[in-house]
Amino acid sequence: MIRRGDTGTRRRGDFEIIVGAIDGFLRVSVSPCLRVFLLLLTAHCLLNIAQAQPGMPQPNSPLYGARSGSGSVSTGLPNALKNVGIDQKLNEQIPLDAVFKDEQGRDVRLGQFFKGKPVVLSLVYYTCPMLCNQVLNGMLGAFRQVSFNIGEQFEVVTVSFDSRETPDLAAAKKSTYIKAYNRPGVEASWHFLTGDEANIKRLTESVGFRYVWDEQTKQFAHASGIMVLTPEGKIARYFYGIEYPPKDMRLGLVEASQNKIGTPVDVLMLYCYHYDPATGKYGAVVMNIMRLAGGVTLFLIVGLLLVLRKRGGRDRSPTVSEARP
Repeated sequence: MIRRGDTGTRRRGDFEIIVGAIDGFLRVSVSPCLRVFLLLLTAHCLLNIAQAQPGMPQPNSPLYGARSGSGSVSTGLPNALKNVGIDQKLNEQIPLDAVFKDEQGRDVRLGQFFKGKPVVLSLVYYTCPMLCNQVLNGMLGAFRQVSFNIGEQFEVVTVSFDSRETPDLAAAKKSTYIKAYNRPGVEASWHFLTGDEANIKRLTESVGFRYVWDEQTKQFAHASGIMVLTPEGKIARYFYGIEYPPKDMRLGLVEASQNKIGTPVDVLMLYCYHYDPATGKYGAVVMNIMRLAGGVTLFLIVGLLLVLRKRGGRDRSPTVSEARP
């Protein structure tokens, strides 16, 4: 019987053999700089294949909606949390005609913030003692690590689901986060809104965000997560929890924009990584990575054959002394 440690050692050995063989080919055929680049690309592909091996299935969190057809799961949640969660409604339209108030107390429609760019939507309440701040901090951390700038490549809309909160609270919260983000143009593009119960309900129901007021704690019970919307106001991606990996954030924005933002590298990454609605994360697609690795290998083999052919022809060429009669 092969133990797990033996399997891991064997995989590492196979990996070293493959990379070593490719390095041997490259030493003969290409320049040092190109050799390093191609080796790194090949190693990245092989590592992704190794990391993408399927593991033990994990149950879906009871606070987040599972994929359709997954069946009912006993949650064991307390009564206060039984009606709390996030139900995925991918590709559904949010109500762009819903009216809220901005930080200055002016009436605004959601549609005003969809200006041909993807939008990151978060649902919080500004007096939340802990979880909502963690959601906003997680967003801020991801935004800081992504090269895209709020206002240039995407917009951000944060909406309070507590109808009792006021624009003053929204303005104070906004001031904190735009100072922490510290990039130009953010003040006009990260919007903190409040609204009445009817419009809040329209928005939260459209994205599947369920929450309840807990009379015992005098707080709202709610799940944590954010959504990425298309420029037309349709739900493209859900990211769960309070930490949002910059890679996932960037790929989600690129996909929501239909590749109108980003670089060719992002397109390549989206070929290797696909969004998994069950986890709210991007995972490696083994077959696509293998195709890419196969293409790189074929390129190397063809390049090696061309170099060898060129060298062989040069070796067979007669010298000047041999050419004289």
